[in-house]
Amino acid sequence: MITTWGEWKRYPTAARGDKLEAPIGPGIYEVRVASTGALFAFGAVDNVAEALARVGIPSRSLKSFFIRRDAIVLPNLEYRICATDTREAAKIAAERMIGRREAYLSGAA
Repeated sequence: MITTWGEWKRYPTAARGDKLEAPIGPGIYEVRVASTGALFAFGAVDNVAEALARVGIPSRSLKSFFIRRDAIVLPNLEYRICATDTREAAKIAAERMIGRREAYLSGAA
């Protein structure tokens, strides 16, 4: 199984009217802060489009429905995806990618 990342795309905002481009199926997503490259979110999921749409949205509890909150301001983000056939394949590929990243960072330190 060879997994390849798509190109980096600007994360959509309501102000710009951008659209999210991601498959409605299993895969891996990675979101980073555009200016620094810092990892913002990463995951292996059943539905990449849904997971990306929820980036930056805190989980809602019953209490939160009664408390008014200001809109969440996200930093300028970029995302990329890697589609897979199954969630299990996505989890295996994500574990390998995390292992490679850790090996790279430990060698660079």
